[in-house]
Amino acid sequence: HRCCSCDNLQPLLTSTACLGGTACVVTGQPFDTAKVKMQTFPNMYKGLVDCFGQTYKQVGFRGFYKGTSPALVANIAENSVLFMCYGFCQQIVRRIVGVDRKAKLSDLQNAAAGSFASAFATLVLCPTELVKCRLQAMHEMQLSGKIIQGHNTVWSVVKGVIQKDGPLGFYRGLSSTLLREVPGYFFFFGGYELSRTFFASGRSKDELGPIPLLLSGGFGGSCLWIAVYPVDCVKSRIQVLSMAGKQAGFMGTFVTVVRTEGVLALYSGLTPTMIRAFVANGALFLAYEYSRKLLMKQIDSY
Repeated sequence: HRCCSCDNLQPLLTSTACLGGTACVVTGQPFDTAKVKMQTFPNMYKGLVDCFGQTYKQVGFRGFYKGTSPALVANIAENSVLFMCYGFCQQIVRRIVGVDRKAKLSDLQNAAAGSFASAFATLVLCPTELVKCRLQAMHEMQLSGKIIQGHNTVWSVVKGVIQKDGPLGFYRGLSSTLLREVPGYFFFFGGYELSRTFFASGRSKDELGPIPLLLSGGFGGSCLWIAVYPVDCVKSRIQVLSMAGKQAGFMGTFVTVVRTEGVLALYSGLTPTMIRAFVANGALFLAYEYSRKLLMKQIDSY
């Protein structure tokens, strides 16, 4: 997807991103659910095992997959826009640095292109992620007494947002999402490309097998979350706690958490996030790269 002909076909490659996004959700949803619960209510759970245990005891197995529908929509939409814009942003980077359209970019330049592309993805990600996070933490909102009766379906959450805040209510946490995505995807694509360079050892990156691709995708995902996790924690709080009434913005929420709970509260839920990041993003890039290669072979055969 770095040659000129592939860039021209980038809209077709969004279908491969859909496969990757689906693989990402299916493999990582239970860990993502634990992440959101622990971020929003850090004092309610002692750790990952306790969160899993209490969730299963109180809600059952389905509790781990609360918000799966919006998560699928979010991941498919985000990855479709992200990978479609990635090729476009690579061309912008080529123009900025003054190299030929067919020239391969360095790992750092690819990281910058991915960072630019994530800004576009944020616009489709924020509304769906808000619905997902609210569904995932609905049980905790009721237990804590912040809301009396929760919404248990996607449609009921969507209807509640529209009735209370209007269409713009879906963009609560937009600034936090943007602050997470833009620097995060610099490390995401940068980590992925650096890892592929390491495994290629002078060969073409396109020759890498499934194991190096899995490990590279997992490494890229881990780099993203290590870099921006506190920002994501603030975003989750804003999107979930705003159900109970007016919620402070990014800086207000950040300062309140640090002042009342300490800096470590910003890292609540990091363990399930890192497990999910490695597994899910390994699956994402493996599905993307192999489906892309299959698509390109079919196009070349015509």
